[in-house]
Amino acid sequence: MIDLSTGYLGLKLRTPLVASSSPWCKDLVHLRAMEDAGAAAVVLHSLFEEQITIESHALDRFLTEGADSYSEALSYFPDVVKYEGHSPYLKHLGRAKKELRIPVIGSLNGVSSGGWVRYAREIEDAGADALELNIYFLPSSLEISAASIEKNYGDLVREVKSRVRIPVAVKLGPYFTSMANMAAQLDSAGADALVLFNRFYQPDFDLEALEVTPNLALSTSEELRLRLHWTALLANRIRPELAITGGVHTAEDAIKGIMAGAKVVMMTSALLLHGIPHLRRVEEDLALWMTEHEYESVRQMRGSMSVDAVAEPAAFHRANYLKVLSSYTLKAER
Repeated sequence: MIDLSTGYLGLKLRTPLVASSSPWCKDLVHLRAMEDAGAAAVVLHSLFEEQITIESHALDRFLTEGADSYSEALSYFPDVVKYEGHSPYLKHLGRAKKELRIPVIGSLNGVSSGGWVRYAREIEDAGADALELNIYFLPSSLEISAASIEKNYGDLVREVKSRVRIPVAVKLGPYFTSMANMAAQLDSAGADALVLFNRFYQPDFDLEALEVTPNLALSTSEELRLRLHWTALLANRIRPELAITGGVHTAEDAIKGIMAGAKVVMMTSALLLHGIPHLRRVEEDLALWMTEHEYESVRQMRGSMSVDAVAEPAAFHRANYLKVLSSYTLKAER
């Protein structure tokens, strides 16, 4: 028998396939369908900082200094009237926890430290098995330094960790001057896992209306490579566990993520594109591939393609850049 089990955030999971945050997570019918299709755990949709305290001085300062957007927000500067508040979220989480047999991970999406983070404890009290802190801030101010942004991330993680007893994963984007150092800082701040990576939903231009319009494009497997690169570089070098989100659509994508060193791989776009039953197909294909390649467990192949395990670690560094450009030139000359 192939052993697909893994561990993540102190949770024992049947497989490494996790259904990540999406609009479907707002509906218990869809959550039950995810469980039935084989999801090992679910991450609920986010409770946003704006839903809790749009009047917060700290949040106002960050927004006016140039935060471009939040990853799951409906607009760039949300109208608080559109939001339902935190109470329905907590009730939904509680119902999900009662009805599902798989772990339920709550999600907080914010950027500033302040009083709103106390709701991390309320998410814990509502029954969440763990918490995903989704930090999404893209500064456009010429006055904000990289060091101050990194400090804000660390401060927020420390404050959230001080409020809860459950494990906390930090979901972040790749846009740091030194991603490896940022990972080390989040390690020091107490993060139990890093979720790589958040996606920046870039706006588009409506040329007829001359308006900047929100634009959501679902991920493809092409986006996986950035996640593989940093997972392979960070695996076994920091204490927090690693999860991959973005670009996981097939069993092959999941296998690559695990071999890079991820404890779990998360799927949203693939389910939106192919339907929730796609989870079952990915699991079946994963087990089949492992059988054909004589792997007995997920643990056996985890990290086998990380920078510490491969024969040529230079493939993850500048040498790969030179090799890729050289090989492309040779192809062009044929």
